[in-house]
Amino acid sequence: MAAPVTALHSYLQRAAEAWPDKVAVEDGDRQIGYRELYALASWVSSRLRALDVMPGDRIGIYLPKSIDSIAAMHGIMMTGAAYVPVDPTAPATRNAFIHSDCTVRVAIVHAGFEVAYREALAALGPIPPLLVVPKGHGGMGLAALAQDEPIMALPEARVAQKDLAYILYTSGSTGKPKGVMLTHENATSFVEWCSESFGPLAQDRCSSHAPFHFDLSILDIYMTLKHGATLVLVPEDLGKDPVALAPFIAQRRISIWYSAPSILALLAQFGNLAQHDYSSLRIVLFAGEVFPVKHLRALKEFVPHPAYYNLYGPTETNVCTWFEIPNVIPKDRETPYPIGPACSHLETKVVDEAGATVASGADGELVVRGPAVTQGYWNLPERNAVAFLADAVGAAWYKTGDIVRETDEGYVYLGRRDRMIKKRGFRIELGEIEACLYRHPKVKEAATIARPDADGDLKVIAFLSTVDGARLSIIALKTFCAERLPLYMVPDRFDQRPELPHTSTGKADYQALQRLLDE
Repeated sequence: MAAPVTALHSYLQRAAEAWPDKVAVEDGDRQIGYRELYALASWVSSRLRALDVMPGDRIGIYLPKSIDSIAAMHGIMMTGAAYVPVDPTAPATRNAFIHSDCTVRVAIVHAGFEVAYREALAALGPIPPLLVVPKGHGGMGLAALAQDEPIMALPEARVAQKDLAYILYTSGSTGKPKGVMLTHENATSFVEWCSESFGPLAQDRCSSHAPFHFDLSILDIYMTLKHGATLVLVPEDLGKDPVALAPFIAQRRISIWYSAPSILALLAQFGNLAQHDYSSLRIVLFAGEVFPVKHLRALKEFVPHPAYYNLYGPTETNVCTWFEIPNVIPKDRETPYPIGPACSHLETKVVDEAGATVASGADGELVVRGPAVTQGYWNLPERNAVAFLADAVGAAWYKTGDIVRETDEGYVYLGRRDRMIKKRGFRIELGEIEACLYRHPKVKEAATIARPDADGDLKVIAFLSTVDGARLSIIALKTFCAERLPLYMVPDRFDQRPELPHTSTGKADYQALQRLLDE
């Protein structure tokens, strides 16, 4: 058995040696083998070193989901730097803020984003060197650059387990995203657990549905590479279209699928699954939000033979608990399945508001410790100080903010301690949406809540009042938000009122807002 890796990018190197000619990544009609992908990542590494990138630097990635992105991630880590991916569908201003916040040394950016990105960066300070990936190469623009600008590959930098591998930015309560720092140890301990738990095979074809700035992508990319399987990129415009996605999964012979439950629920409802052959599918993983039982039951009735697993965990831990769904879901079951017990590489417990462990069966906050748990947030010492619980022997437990109850089947998820939600697998801080709405010149007050609709899908409702009492166009409001937030954070509904309810301390009364929806 091969020795465990220290560096996350070592999975690619080992795969290139073991399966040099096997397809590593498939993007539509384009494919790249393991040897070729490793060579391209090595070129990226040497190109970055020519730009004076050093171990410990942060390197931005502003690219569409593509083979280029995979090569960029690995090339960055080969230099000893950490990659910082951003949402290619988000406004350039948001992405520039993220890369400015963590002071990227270089940014790898697609030519189609360059102009708006440069303008947004210039408003924040000095513009770092940009490695611009040309248009017109179908997600393989780096390969075109490598042909035109050959650079001698250099030895990989030495990387320690505690070195940063990547930073993933998530929604922040102040209206600004915050960067979750993940080390090589954090990531590889998770990948090794995935390997042990799900038994991937070299012949597997694994979906890459999640965008690369989202923590679900870590399982997709690195578990696949570890086993010499093929990573099948799901196009961004296809990912939320069940009518088109259903045949894609069948035609591409996906064998391991991983996504947020909302995507699977859409497939069950609108994908006409009975018309397609899913005999290749053997494992279905879902995470990021609660899966309504009626949609999970319908999915299993259409596609009964795979093993189904409910995975749970915040970006700060990746997956920390898991639960295998029974083969048959009883017709009378209405409550969601548990999030299960702790993964074998982590420890969990439930604590009260004072940090004391609660009795089994009592409600409390789930806290986690172990090799997969984040070091903390980039440049946010005050947030780091409250994000962890120190126990009697000084061990640090990450406070998830999720309220759970321990049962014989593992933990049951009950809700959030704060106002952070998960929608379609994305973590959203409702305060960030409010901060965006407050930037509208005509908005006097704004408050957002989230609640499930009749089908169990979580919806964000924004309440607002205007400075002059006039109603604003819904289209204009959605456009305003879409220009400042990722699309998944744009409210589903706007409720405009002359005044919003307040508590006795003058704060927005969120309980009163919930009651307004019930009137």
